[in-house]
Amino acid sequence: MKYHIWTIGCQMNKADSWHAAQELEAQGHVPTKSAEDADIVVLNTCVVRQSAEDKVYGRLSSLKPLKRHNPHAAVVVMGCLVEEDSTALQECFPFVDLFLPPSDVQGLMSLVTDKWGDASSQAGATASPVPVSCHVPVMQGCDNLCTYCIVRLRRGKERSRPVAEIVEEVLCLAQRGAREVTLLGQNVDAYGHGLPGQPDLADLLRTVHEVDDLWRIRFLTSHPNDMSDGIIEAVAELDKVCEHIELPVQAGHDLTLKRMGRGYTVNQYRRLVERIRDHVPGVALATDVIVGFPGETEDQFQATYELLAEQRFDVVHVAAYSPRPGTPAARLDDDVPQQQKERRRRLIEELQRQIAAEINHELLESTTEILVEDKHKGKWRGRTRTNKLVFFNDDADWRGKLARVEVTWAGPWSMQGKLRMTDLASGSLPFP
Repeated sequence: MKYHIWTIGCQMNKADSWHAAQELEAQGHVPTKSAEDADIVVLNTCVVRQSAEDKVYGRLSSLKPLKRHNPHAAVVVMGCLVEEDSTALQECFPFVDLFLPPSDVQGLMSLVTDKWGDASSQAGATASPVPVSCHVPVMQGCDNLCTYCIVRLRRGKERSRPVAEIVEEVLCLAQRGAREVTLLGQNVDAYGHGLPGQPDLADLLRTVHEVDDLWRIRFLTSHPNDMSDGIIEAVAELDKVCEHIELPVQAGHDLTLKRMGRGYTVNQYRRLVERIRDHVPGVALATDVIVGFPGETEDQFQATYELLAEQRFDVVHVAAYSPRPGTPAARLDDDVPQQQKERRRRLIEELQRQIAAEINHELLESTTEILVEDKHKGKWRGRTRTNKLVFFNDDADWRGKLARVEVTWAGPWSMQGKLRMTDLASGSLPFP
Protein backbone atom coordinates (compact mmCIF):
# COMPACT_ATOMS: atom_id res chain seq x y z
CA MET A 1 0.00 0.00 0.00
CA LYS A 2 1.05 3.59 -0.63
CA TYR A 3 0.94 6.31 2.00
CA HIS A 4 1.08 10.11 1.92
CA ILE A 5 1.69 12.36 4.96
CA TRP A 6 0.98 16.11 4.86
CA THR A 7 2.47 18.06 7.77
CA ILE A 8 2.15 21.63 8.95
CA GLY A 9 3.29 23.30 12.14
CA CYS A 10 5.99 22.85 14.75
CA GLN A 11 9.02 20.58 14.97
CA MET A 12 7.01 18.22 17.18
CA ASN A 13 4.57 17.66 14.32
CA LYS A 14 7.45 17.01 11.95
CA ALA A 15 8.89 14.49 14.40
CA ASP A 16 5.51 12.76 14.76
CA SER A 17 5.14 12.55 10.98
CA TRP A 18 8.62 11.10 10.62
CA HIS A 19 7.89 8.45 13.25
CA ALA A 20 4.60 7.63 11.52
CA ALA A 21 6.44 7.21 8.21
CA GLN A 22 8.98 4.92 9.85
CA GLU A 23 6.22 2.75 11.32
CA LEU A 24 4.33 2.57 8.02
CA GLU A 25 7.42 1.64 6.04
CA ALA A 26 8.38 -0.98 8.60
CA GLN A 27 5.02 -2.61 7.82
CA GLY A 28 5.73 -2.66 4.11
CA HIS A 29 3.92 0.51 3.00
CA VAL A 30 5.69 2.85 0.57
CA PRO A 31 5.56 6.66 0.35
CA THR A 32 4.06 8.63 -2.52
CA LYS A 33 4.19 12.37 -3.12
CA SER A 34 0.55 12.55 -4.21
CA ALA A 35 -2.40 12.08 -1.88
CA GLU A 36 -4.48 11.06 -4.90
CA ASP A 37 -2.19 8.06 -5.46
CA ALA A 38 -2.19 6.97 -1.83
CA ASP A 39 -4.17 4.31 0.05
CA ILE A 40 -3.32 5.90 3.40
CA VAL A 41 -3.50 9.69 3.70
CA VAL A 42 -2.46 11.37 6.95
CA LEU A 43 -2.88 15.07 7.69
CA ASN A 44 -0.80 16.16 10.69
CA THR A 45 -2.32 19.49 11.66
CA CYS A 46 -1.58 22.74 13.46
CA VAL A 47 -3.92 25.46 14.74
CA VAL A 48 -1.47 27.65 16.63
CA ARG A 49 -2.43 30.54 14.34
CA GLN A 50 -5.45 31.24 12.14
CA SER A 51 -3.33 31.07 8.99
CA ALA A 52 -2.24 27.53 9.84
CA GLU A 53 -5.81 26.47 10.64
CA ASP A 54 -7.03 27.92 7.33
CA LYS A 55 -4.43 25.87 5.45
CA VAL A 56 -5.50 22.73 7.29
CA TYR A 57 -9.17 23.18 6.39
CA GLY A 58 -8.26 23.96 2.81
CA ARG A 59 -6.13 20.81 2.49
CA LEU A 60 -8.75 18.71 4.23
CA SER A 61 -11.53 19.94 1.95
CA SER A 62 -9.40 19.11 -1.10
CA LEU A 63 -9.41 15.44 -0.08
CA LYS A 64 -13.17 15.08 -0.28
CA PRO A 65 -13.13 13.53 -3.81
CA LEU A 66 -10.46 11.01 -2.77
CA LYS A 67 -12.89 8.36 -1.60
CA ARG A 68 -14.81 8.48 -4.89
CA HIS A 69 -11.65 7.54 -6.78
CA ASN A 70 -10.43 5.04 -4.17
CA PRO A 71 -13.24 3.84 -1.86
CA HIS A 72 -10.82 1.68 0.11
CA ALA A 73 -8.45 4.52 0.98
CA ALA A 74 -8.08 5.65 4.59
CA VAL A 75 -7.97 9.34 5.53
CA VAL A 76 -6.60 10.16 8.97
CA VAL A 77 -6.42 13.57 10.65
CA MET A 78 -4.15 13.98 13.66
CA GLY A 79 -2.54 16.86 15.51
CA CYS A 80 -3.75 19.99 17.24
CA LEU A 81 -6.86 20.43 15.07
CA VAL A 82 -8.37 17.45 16.87
CA GLU A 83 -10.07 18.23 20.17
CA GLU A 84 -10.98 15.65 22.81
CA ASP A 85 -14.51 15.65 21.41
CA SER A 86 -14.18 15.40 17.63
CA THR A 87 -17.92 15.15 16.92
CA ALA A 88 -18.07 18.50 15.12
CA LEU A 89 -15.15 17.55 12.89
CA GLN A 90 -16.72 14.20 12.10
CA GLU A 91 -19.94 15.92 11.05
CA CYS A 92 -18.07 18.40 8.81
CA PHE A 93 -15.79 15.80 7.25
CA PRO A 94 -17.60 12.45 7.17
CA PHE A 95 -15.09 11.05 4.64
CA VAL A 96 -12.34 11.05 7.31
CA ASP A 97 -11.86 7.58 8.77
CA LEU A 98 -10.17 8.60 12.02
CA PHE A 99 -9.41 11.71 14.06
CA LEU A 100 -6.42 11.32 16.37
CA PRO A 101 -4.97 13.62 19.05
CA PRO A 102 -1.43 14.97 18.66
CA SER A 103 1.39 12.39 18.55
CA ASP A 104 -0.93 9.36 18.52
CA VAL A 105 1.12 7.36 16.02
CA GLN A 106 0.00 4.10 17.58
CA GLY A 107 -3.62 5.01 16.93
CA LEU A 108 -2.74 5.42 13.26
CA MET A 109 -0.95 2.08 13.15
CA SER A 110 -3.88 0.31 14.81
CA LEU A 111 -6.19 1.53 12.04
CA VAL A 112 -3.71 0.52 9.32
CA THR A 113 -3.15 -2.94 10.82
CA ASP A 114 -6.88 -3.55 11.24
CA LYS A 115 -7.56 -2.49 7.65
CA TRP A 116 -4.64 -4.08 5.79
CA GLY A 117 -2.79 -6.26 8.27
CA ASP A 118 0.94 -6.23 9.00
CA ALA A 119 2.94 -6.55 5.78
CA SER A 120 6.35 -6.29 7.47
CA SER A 121 7.16 -9.89 6.57
CA GLN A 122 7.09 -9.01 2.86
CA ALA A 123 10.44 -8.87 1.11
CA GLY A 124 11.85 -5.37 1.07
CA ALA A 125 9.71 -4.04 3.93
CA THR A 126 12.09 -1.61 5.60
CA ALA A 127 12.15 1.94 6.91
CA SER A 128 13.90 4.72 4.99
CA PRO A 129 17.37 5.86 6.08
CA VAL A 130 17.33 8.25 9.01
CA PRO A 131 18.18 11.92 8.47
CA VAL A 132 21.58 13.19 9.56
CA SER A 133 19.76 15.46 12.01
CA CYS A 134 16.79 13.94 13.86
CA HIS A 135 14.13 15.30 16.20
CA VAL A 136 13.47 13.31 19.37
CA PRO A 137 10.40 14.25 21.44
CA VAL A 138 11.31 14.01 25.13
CA MET A 139 8.09 15.40 26.60
CA GLN A 140 4.58 16.41 25.63
CA GLY A 141 2.27 19.15 26.82
CA CYS A 142 2.80 22.32 28.82
CA ASP A 143 1.83 23.52 32.30
CA ASN A 144 2.32 27.22 31.59
CA LEU A 145 -0.73 29.45 31.30
CA CYS A 146 0.08 31.72 28.38
CA THR A 147 -3.25 33.34 27.59
CA TYR A 148 -2.90 33.20 23.80
CA CYS A 149 -1.72 29.60 23.42
CA ILE A 150 -3.95 26.76 22.26
CA VAL A 151 -1.23 24.11 22.47
CA ARG A 152 -1.83 23.49 26.17
CA LEU A 153 -5.51 22.87 25.44
CA ARG A 154 -4.76 20.34 22.68
CA ARG A 155 -1.62 18.61 23.99
CA GLY A 156 -2.48 18.61 27.68
CA LYS A 157 -0.28 18.80 30.75
CA GLU A 158 3.44 18.11 30.77
CA ARG A 159 4.42 14.45 30.44
CA SER A 160 8.08 13.48 30.25
CA ARG A 161 9.52 10.30 28.78
CA PRO A 162 11.95 8.32 30.97
CA VAL A 163 15.64 9.04 30.43
CA ALA A 164 16.42 5.41 29.55
CA GLU A 165 13.72 5.35 26.85
CA ILE A 166 15.04 8.53 25.25
CA VAL A 167 18.64 7.32 25.35
CA GLU A 168 17.63 4.03 23.73
CA GLU A 169 15.96 5.93 20.87
CA VAL A 170 18.96 8.24 20.41
CA LEU A 171 21.33 5.26 20.45
CA CYS A 172 19.27 3.51 17.77
CA LEU A 173 19.24 6.66 15.62
CA ALA A 174 23.00 7.11 15.97
CA GLN A 175 23.60 3.49 15.00
CA ARG A 176 21.49 4.06 11.87
CA GLY A 177 23.47 7.12 10.83
CA ALA A 178 22.04 10.13 12.68
CA ARG A 179 24.79 12.46 13.86
CA GLU A 180 22.70 15.16 15.52
CA VAL A 181 19.55 15.07 17.63
CA THR A 182 17.27 17.87 18.75
CA LEU A 183 15.44 17.09 22.00
CA LEU A 184 11.90 18.42 21.66
CA GLY A 185 9.27 19.61 24.09
CA GLN A 186 6.61 22.30 24.12
CA ASN A 187 8.51 23.53 27.19
CA VAL A 188 11.64 21.41 27.07
CA ASP A 189 13.33 23.17 30.01
CA ALA A 190 10.65 21.67 32.27
CA TYR A 191 11.69 18.14 31.31
CA GLY A 192 11.57 15.59 34.11
CA HIS A 193 8.79 16.99 36.28
CA GLY A 194 6.98 14.01 37.75
CA LEU A 195 9.56 11.38 36.77
CA PRO A 196 11.05 9.13 39.48
CA GLY A 197 14.23 10.67 40.81
CA GLN A 198 13.26 14.03 39.27
CA PRO A 199 15.89 14.22 36.51
CA ASP A 200 15.97 17.57 34.72
CA LEU A 201 17.01 18.64 31.24
CA ALA A 202 20.62 19.12 32.34
CA ASP A 203 20.69 15.49 33.53
CA LEU A 204 19.21 14.34 30.22
CA LEU A 205 21.76 16.33 28.22
CA ARG A 206 24.62 14.79 30.19
CA THR A 207 23.27 11.27 29.65
CA VAL A 208 22.59 11.68 25.92
CA HIS A 209 26.07 13.19 25.61
CA GLU A 210 27.53 9.74 26.32
CA VAL A 211 25.96 8.13 23.22
CA ASP A 212 28.67 6.97 20.82
CA ASP A 213 28.60 8.15 17.19
CA LEU A 214 26.48 11.16 18.14
CA TRP A 215 28.24 14.45 17.38
CA ARG A 216 25.74 17.19 18.19
CA ILE A 217 22.82 17.81 20.55
CA ARG A 218 20.27 20.63 20.46
CA PHE A 219 17.04 21.25 22.40
CA LEU A 220 13.91 23.36 21.95
CA THR A 221 11.72 25.14 22.80
CA SER A 222 12.71 26.84 26.06
CA HIS A 223 10.64 29.00 28.39
CA PRO A 224 12.46 31.79 30.27
CA ASN A 225 10.88 30.74 33.58
CA ASP A 226 12.40 27.25 33.38
CA MET A 227 15.84 28.04 31.92
CA SER A 228 17.89 27.13 34.99
CA ASP A 229 21.54 27.79 35.72
CA GLY A 230 22.04 24.02 35.57
CA ILE A 231 20.85 23.92 31.95
CA ILE A 232 23.06 26.88 31.05
CA GLU A 233 26.06 25.18 32.68
CA ALA A 234 25.36 21.95 30.77
CA VAL A 235 25.39 23.85 27.47
CA ALA A 236 28.66 25.50 28.47
CA GLU A 237 30.37 22.29 29.63
CA LEU A 238 29.22 19.56 27.21
CA ASP A 239 31.16 19.43 23.94
CA LYS A 240 28.31 17.89 21.94
CA VAL A 241 25.64 20.38 23.06
CA CYS A 242 25.50 23.17 20.49
CA GLU A 243 25.79 26.84 21.38
CA HIS A 244 22.29 27.55 20.15
CA ILE A 245 19.24 28.31 22.32
CA GLU A 246 15.67 29.16 21.35
CA LEU A 247 14.28 31.48 24.06
CA PRO A 248 10.92 33.10 23.18
CA VAL A 249 10.38 36.56 24.67
CA GLN A 250 7.03 37.25 22.89
CA ALA A 251 6.92 40.95 23.84
CA GLY A 252 9.17 43.73 25.08
CA HIS A 253 6.80 45.52 27.45
CA ASP A 254 5.81 44.38 30.94
CA LEU A 255 2.10 45.15 30.54
CA THR A 256 1.90 43.08 27.37
CA LEU A 257 3.82 40.23 29.00
CA LYS A 258 1.40 40.33 31.93
CA ARG A 259 -1.63 40.15 29.63
CA MET A 260 0.06 37.26 27.84
CA GLY A 261 0.54 35.41 31.13
CA ARG A 262 4.26 34.93 30.53
CA GLY A 263 5.29 35.20 34.17
CA TYR A 264 8.43 37.34 33.83
CA THR A 265 9.37 40.97 33.24
CA VAL A 266 11.51 42.43 30.48
CA ASN A 267 14.38 43.04 32.89
CA GLN A 268 14.22 39.45 34.15
CA TYR A 269 14.47 38.29 30.56
CA ARG A 270 17.42 40.65 29.95
CA ARG A 271 19.27 39.25 32.97
CA LEU A 272 18.66 35.69 31.77
CA VAL A 273 20.09 36.50 28.33
CA GLU A 274 23.09 38.13 30.02
CA ARG A 275 23.74 34.99 32.10
CA ILE A 276 23.54 32.78 29.02
CA ARG A 277 25.94 34.96 27.04
CA ASP A 278 28.35 35.17 29.98
CA HIS A 279 28.46 31.38 30.40
CA VAL A 280 28.33 30.39 26.72
CA PRO A 281 30.56 32.68 24.64
CA GLY A 282 29.48 32.92 21.03
CA VAL A 283 26.03 31.47 21.72
CA ALA A 284 23.39 32.02 19.05
CA LEU A 285 20.04 33.07 20.49
CA ALA A 286 16.73 32.84 18.68
CA THR A 287 13.44 34.22 19.95
CA ASP A 288 9.72 34.43 19.17
CA VAL A 289 7.63 37.61 19.13
CA ILE A 290 3.88 38.22 18.81
CA VAL A 291 2.80 41.66 17.58
CA GLY A 292 -0.68 43.13 17.78
CA PHE A 293 -1.68 41.34 21.00
CA PRO A 294 -4.93 42.74 22.45
CA GLY A 295 -4.25 46.08 24.07
CA GLU A 296 -0.79 46.54 22.54
CA THR A 297 -0.27 50.26 22.04
CA GLU A 298 2.19 51.81 19.61
CA ASP A 299 4.50 52.60 22.54
CA GLN A 300 4.34 49.01 23.76
CA PHE A 301 5.17 47.74 20.29
CA GLN A 302 8.06 50.22 20.12
CA ALA A 303 9.39 48.74 23.38
CA THR A 304 9.46 45.31 21.72
CA TYR A 305 11.21 46.75 18.67
CA GLU A 306 13.83 48.43 20.85
CA LEU A 307 14.43 45.26 22.89
CA LEU A 308 15.14 43.31 19.71
CA ALA A 309 17.44 46.05 18.43
CA GLU A 310 19.27 46.03 21.76
CA GLN A 311 19.65 42.27 22.19
CA ARG A 312 20.53 41.50 18.54
CA PHE A 313 19.22 37.96 18.31
CA ASP A 314 20.48 35.66 15.56
CA VAL A 315 16.91 34.72 14.60
CA VAL A 316 13.53 36.27 15.39
CA HIS A 317 10.32 34.41 14.56
CA VAL A 318 7.58 37.04 14.43
CA ALA A 319 3.85 36.50 14.05
CA ALA A 320 0.81 38.76 14.05
CA TYR A 321 -1.60 37.83 16.83
CA SER A 322 -4.69 35.84 15.92
CA PRO A 323 -7.23 34.79 18.57
CA ARG A 324 -7.46 31.05 19.28
CA PRO A 325 -10.86 29.71 20.36
CA GLY A 326 -10.97 28.59 23.98
CA THR A 327 -7.94 30.55 25.12
CA PRO A 328 -8.27 33.33 27.73
CA ALA A 329 -6.94 35.90 25.25
CA ALA A 330 -9.81 35.10 22.88
CA ARG A 331 -12.11 36.81 25.41
CA LEU A 332 -10.14 40.06 25.10
CA ASP A 333 -11.01 42.72 22.56
CA ASP A 334 -8.87 42.07 19.49
CA ASP A 335 -8.44 45.82 19.14
CA VAL A 336 -5.30 46.17 17.00
CA PRO A 337 -6.35 46.59 13.35
CA GLN A 338 -5.03 43.93 11.00
CA GLN A 339 -3.13 46.44 8.89
CA GLN A 340 -1.35 47.66 12.03
CA LYS A 341 -0.46 44.09 12.98
CA GLU A 342 1.01 43.54 9.53
CA ARG A 343 2.89 46.84 9.63
CA ARG A 344 4.44 45.93 12.99
CA ARG A 345 5.32 42.44 11.76
CA ARG A 346 7.05 43.85 8.67
CA LEU A 347 9.00 46.39 10.75
CA ILE A 348 10.39 43.65 12.96
CA GLU A 349 11.16 41.42 9.98
CA GLU A 350 13.14 44.23 8.35
CA LEU A 351 14.98 45.03 11.60
CA GLN A 352 15.93 41.39 12.02
CA ARG A 353 17.01 41.06 8.40
CA GLN A 354 19.49 43.89 8.99
CA ILE A 355 20.73 42.45 12.30
CA ALA A 356 21.12 38.91 10.93
CA ALA A 357 22.99 40.23 7.89
CA GLU A 358 25.40 42.15 10.14
CA ILE A 359 25.97 39.16 12.44
CA ASN A 360 26.63 36.83 9.53
CA HIS A 361 28.83 39.38 7.72
CA GLU A 362 31.24 39.17 10.67
CA LEU A 363 31.87 35.52 9.69
CA LEU A 364 33.20 36.39 6.23
CA GLU A 365 36.62 34.82 5.57
CA SER A 366 36.35 32.79 8.80
CA THR A 367 36.41 28.99 8.78
CA THR A 368 33.59 27.20 10.51
CA GLU A 369 32.61 23.61 11.17
CA ILE A 370 29.38 22.39 9.60
CA LEU A 371 27.54 19.10 9.79
CA VAL A 372 26.49 18.29 6.23
CA GLU A 373 22.86 17.17 6.02
CA ASP A 374 22.08 16.80 2.33
CA LYS A 375 22.43 18.26 -1.15
CA HIS A 376 20.18 21.11 -2.29
CA LYS A 377 20.11 22.49 -5.82
CA GLY A 378 23.47 20.92 -6.58
CA LYS A 379 25.24 22.18 -3.46
CA TRP A 380 25.97 20.51 -0.16
CA ARG A 381 24.26 22.19 2.77
CA GLY A 382 24.73 21.91 6.48
CA ARG A 383 24.61 23.90 9.69
CA THR A 384 27.13 25.37 12.06
CA ARG A 385 26.96 24.60 15.75
CA THR A 386 25.12 27.93 16.06
CA ASN A 387 22.51 26.71 13.56
CA LYS A 388 23.56 28.87 10.62
CA LEU A 389 22.91 27.41 7.18
CA VAL A 390 25.99 27.05 4.95
CA PHE A 391 26.28 25.83 1.34
CA PHE A 392 29.40 24.64 -0.51
CA ASN A 393 30.43 22.78 -3.65
CA ASP A 394 32.42 19.56 -3.77
CA ASP A 395 32.32 16.36 -5.81
CA ALA A 396 32.73 13.99 -2.85
CA ASP A 397 29.84 12.55 -0.84
CA TRP A 398 29.58 14.76 2.23
CA ARG A 399 26.26 13.59 3.69
CA GLY A 400 26.61 12.95 7.41
CA LYS A 401 30.17 14.26 7.64
CA LEU A 402 31.76 17.21 9.39
CA ALA A 403 33.54 19.75 7.22
CA ARG A 404 35.51 22.92 7.71
CA VAL A 405 34.24 25.60 5.33
CA GLU A 406 35.61 29.10 4.75
CA VAL A 407 32.74 31.59 4.46
CA THR A 408 32.98 33.48 1.17
CA TRP A 409 29.50 35.08 1.10
CA ALA A 410 27.09 35.87 3.93
CA GLY A 411 23.45 36.86 3.73
CA PRO A 412 20.91 37.23 6.54
CA TRP A 413 19.50 33.71 6.20
CA SER A 414 22.37 31.60 4.82
CA MET A 415 26.02 31.61 3.84
CA GLN A 416 28.19 30.23 1.02
CA GLY A 417 31.68 28.83 1.46
CA LYS A 418 34.51 26.75 0.11
CA LEU A 419 35.83 23.54 1.59
CA ARG A 420 38.96 23.86 3.72
CA MET A 421 39.33 20.63 5.71
CA THR A 422 37.85 17.16 5.52
CA ASP A 423 36.47 14.55 7.85
CA LEU A 424 36.81 11.61 5.45
CA ALA A 425 39.05 9.65 7.79
CA SER A 426 37.55 10.58 11.13
CA GLY A 427 34.69 8.87 12.88
CA SER A 428 34.23 11.29 15.73
CA LEU A 429 34.57 14.95 16.56
CA PRO A 430 37.69 15.85 14.54
CA PHE A 431 37.76 19.59 15.10
CA PRO A 432 38.44 20.75 18.67
